[in-house]
Amino acid sequence: MQEVKYLTVSALTEYLKVKLENDPHLKKIFLKGEISNFTHHTSGHLYFSLKDENATISAMMFKTYAQTINFKPKSGDKVLVEGYMSLYKARGTYSISLFSMTLDGIGDLFLKFEQNKKMFAELGYFDESLKKPIPKYPTKIAVLTSKTGAVIQDIKTTVERRYLLTKIILYPILVQGEDSKNDIVKTIQKVNNDNEVDVIILGRGGGSIEDLWSFNEPEVVVAIHQSKIPIITAIGHETDTTLADYVSDLRAPTPTAAAELATPNTSDLIKEIKDKTSLMEYYMNERIKNIHQTLMNLEERLHVSSPKSKLEQEKRSVDNLKLRIENQYHKNISDKTYQLNILTNKLQHPQTKIDNYKDKINLYYNQLLKNYKVNVTYKILKTQSLNDKLDSLNPLRVMERGYALTTKDNKVITSINQISIDDHLSIQFKDGMTNVKVISKEGKKDE
Repeated sequence: MQEVKYLTVSALTEYLKVKLENDPHLKKIFLKGEISNFTHHTSGHLYFSLKDENATISAMMFKTYAQTINFKPKSGDKVLVEGYMSLYKARGTYSISLFSMTLDGIGDLFLKFEQNKKMFAELGYFDESLKKPIPKYPTKIAVLTSKTGAVIQDIKTTVERRYLLTKIILYPILVQGEDSKNDIVKTIQKVNNDNEVDVIILGRGGGSIEDLWSFNEPEVVVAIHQSKIPIITAIGHETDTTLADYVSDLRAPTPTAAAELATPNTSDLIKEIKDKTSLMEYYMNERIKNIHQTLMNLEERLHVSSPKSKLEQEKRSVDNLKLRIENQYHKNISDKTYQLNILTNKLQHPQTKIDNYKDKINLYYNQLLKNYKVNVTYKILKTQSLNDKLDSLNPLRVMERGYALTTKDNKVITSINQISIDDHLSIQFKDGMTNVKVISKEGKKDE
């Protein structure tokens, strides 16, 4: 019996990897399918599955290739991909590694949409400064939509509920198909030429990107941009956005919302009227109060300006003037009396002045005599003090105690070093002087 040779899992997986990745038919594969289980990893790589109604295959796309995609992939997108087959040995699973990926069917339309959007944005068509204001109280509204769709009925119902003073004028248009873009452009131009409405509502129901594509056409965008009448767009569902929405003066998520944005609410108008009526009544009452006050002021001025009032004012003025004169007269008399008293006090008899001066002379004499005695006493005491000091310093007083003054050539001798043997010295005593000759000298020994 022949011996069975068993392979390892790794060997089998390696064999399948070589076969799979070296097959020339699997090195460049073009697939289409629907994305499911989509994951955008933090590393930038994309991981998901491609499926159709019968099968599923794993797919991945490295960051380098993922950065070249012109849309944001998500689960449910139908895509066209290009890649090669590979096998992950650790799990023994195969997948397709992708080079490129575009949306299937609407992919080209999506790219065209992005290109046109970028072009018109650079031209400034979407600038907020170009948006025309929507009239607050429109008398006529042009609705550009299909005459058989639900859009016109929704708008009419909403306007009738909100604002009965507005007239709805339907301008039927083709909302999809090859001829729709030209029909939309011509109708917008016609409404502008007619110049009978205050605002335009451009709308249609929801649909696929192909169904809504007429509202992405450059001709339609230019027509909306050139419209002198403000345009409100209500195209597709709330999540749908077309280039017409970007360039219009106002975008509404639904036709009903467009009608609400185009018209005021009757209840709001009634409230506003009531508020303004109350405000007008307030201002009216204030005005009446002001006029009444003005009238009272005029009556008072008339009373003040009457001849009788003027005579009374003149009489009061004369009385006040008389009172001021009397007060001033009495004040002057009082001031003069006071000054007279001061002068009378200053005017004295000569004998009185002489007596005053005598008193002052006596006072000054006594002060001078007192100062003289004090100074003489001070001088005597100071002289005695100086005499005592002089007497204490008198050499004769010292000599009385047995001391003598020795001189040599009229110079006082204070040290034995100043004399020599045979020098002639003079000795002054208290009561006389003698001359001597030095025959010997002896200095004091150092201790």
